[in-house]
Amino acid sequence: MAIMVREGDKVREMSPTWDRSAQSIAWSADGKTIYTTAEDVGQTKLFAVDVKSGRVMALTGEGHVSAFGLGGGTLVYAQDDLKGPAQLYAISTTKKGEAPIKLTNNNAEALAGVAMGETEQFSFPGWNGETVHGYVVKPANFDPAKTYPVAFLIHGGPQGSFGNLFHYRWNAQTYAGAGYAVVMIDFHGSTGYGQAFTDAISQHWGDRPLEDLQKGWAFATGKYSFLDKDRACALGGSYGGFMVNWIASQWKEPWKCLVNHDGIFDSRFMGYSTEELWFSEWENGGPPYAANTTYSKFNPADHVDQWSVPTMVVQGGQDFRVPLEEGIGTFTALQRKGVPSKLLYFPNENHWVLKAQNSVQWHAEVLQWLDKWTKTTR
Repeated sequence: MAIMVREGDKVREMSPTWDRSAQSIAWSADGKTIYTTAEDVGQTKLFAVDVKSGRVMALTGEGHVSAFGLGGGTLVYAQDDLKGPAQLYAISTTKKGEAPIKLTNNNAEALAGVAMGETEQFSFPGWNGETVHGYVVKPANFDPAKTYPVAFLIHGGPQGSFGNLFHYRWNAQTYAGAGYAVVMIDFHGSTGYGQAFTDAISQHWGDRPLEDLQKGWAFATGKYSFLDKDRACALGGSYGGFMVNWIASQWKEPWKCLVNHDGIFDSRFMGYSTEELWFSEWENGGPPYAANTTYSKFNPADHVDQWSVPTMVVQGGQDFRVPLEEGIGTFTALQRKGVPSKLLYFPNENHWVLKAQNSVQWHAEVLQWLDKWTKTTR
């Protein structure tokens, strides 16, 4: 984070040792403090940055601060976590150490009687021996004497995170409520663990994160005895969908089924067809026609001959980031191979399923697919 000093228009870096990416930013009225949110080891916190010294102090702890506002000596922020949707809280900017005051209890009636799965963060040595974090979510109404099928969720981005938040599309509690345990790994490329960790995935889409996912799966199934590793499905969207198509040939042994939502099928064609050309070229080391790029190195389409895991494909007709043909190509490949497969097509959705009834159908179809291949009775 850098600021412009008015005297002489000099620029100085405020907090050179703070290796986090500032998101929303607001100045205090006296200009002495900058308030910002940033991801931090599976959380998204609200921070206060002292302009003069560059000292950074976290004002919140576990959870996900999605927005905040500053008025007078009070900060009001919205915070959610894996166990519940966003509520508003207030803290004083002048009285240090005071506990936040909860201002709202939205959706209390809707959530009354709804069981939420307990959550736990864990860590393990991943690629290059570096620490990688993940979360496990127990099924709602958990019985320690039982084992449970697993939904292994793979986040998109890939510069993103499945951290301690109540996601409004890929919500871990959806699966927990349906009787599944959930495992999520913040592999190399994830945000909130330092810039080097995030950058480690560029030109390495198919090796470093795959190693993290494999090691994370082995660690989780070894640590948590309630995970039934013989009844597990892997699911992902966008980059997570690419990874689903990649593990369909590179790491298919643990999975009873797969779900690919708007994921890349042919990396080279994607480089010519996406509306996000800069991103595709940055991640692969150049345009598709250039030498020494990674389009062919990590291209799911080149390994279809090894596909055999039942796969559900979800695709939006208005998706210009990962165009429709990528989903059609995935489904056609599965059908031609004779792999059990299903296509869920939303002609009026883009890279995400945003419309309410479409979301209901999406969740119902995905859970039915998981149930079918893990033989879960709900």
